[in-house]
Amino acid sequence: MLSLGQVRVLVAGLDHPEGVTVDADGGLYAGGEAGQVYRVDPEAGTVQQVADTGGFLLGLCADSSGRLYACDVAAGAVLRVDPRTGSVETWSRGAPDRPLVNPNWPVFTDDGTLYVTDSGSWQGDDGCILRVSADGTTAVWTEEVSSFPNGACLTADGTALLVLESCTPALVRVRIGSDGRAGPREVLAELPGTVPDGVTVTEDGTAYVCCYRPDRILAVRPTGEVDVLVDDPQGTVLAAPTNGVWLEPERTRLVTGNLGRWHLSVLEPGGIGVPLRYGQVP
Repeated sequence: MLSLGQVRVLVAGLDHPEGVTVDADGGLYAGGEAGQVYRVDPEAGTVQQVADTGGFLLGLCADSSGRLYACDVAAGAVLRVDPRTGSVETWSRGAPDRPLVNPNWPVFTDDGTLYVTDSGSWQGDDGCILRVSADGTTAVWTEEVSSFPNGACLTADGTALLVLESCTPALVRVRIGSDGRAGPREVLAELPGTVPDGVTVTEDGTAYVCCYRPDRILAVRPTGEVDVLVDDPQGTVLAAPTNGVWLEPERTRLVTGNLGRWHLSVLEPGGIGVPLRYGQVP
């Protein structure tokens, strides 16, 4: 277990940041609760707003061209943002028979497929995961992960999606078939007494889970054992930590959003993080 003194504020002055990501060049980005898109310089400790969707941003990811894909819960859509120009366009509003209700977290695969968790309603057991093709065509991928599916990430080999169910609460796995279809929902670890929000993984298979409640980060080992990595009883350094991303190029430093405050935190939890994948999108 880490002491809280091993966690520090990386940069302040953001508007309740939830989603964080890095692009293919290692640039760090975060989103705000009024639709702000921030570019962060982790070494200088500075932040610059580069775009504004006018909504409420949750999860973020980037394609191979450096464009960001933002889950905007106010817009009920996944938006594509170009941080170089500030342009914002709608990428997906969901499937024809399943419009997005609560788009929460996007995950790219190399071929440009974007998996998006739609949390649905709190305690409504009506969430799902959608699959957006590289041309923007959207379909429901699985409805088995329905208990407020939230943060997600690919496994190291890219063959499965790890997803947090906030209302179960649990970390689950869904394998990606050779035909792209979803495998069955598999529970890797139950997380009682928490509201898990975001997940990242290391090369050795450890999953680090940021919890909206209480203010802590968990380590889920490949065996399924769950440890408290670090806890903040006062919620000042870790304040509703929501999602995490590994800083390039060494991927030993984990940056977390803090929905309850105005800063990003950084820590070294142990291990080397699995790099993100950046979809090839026209």
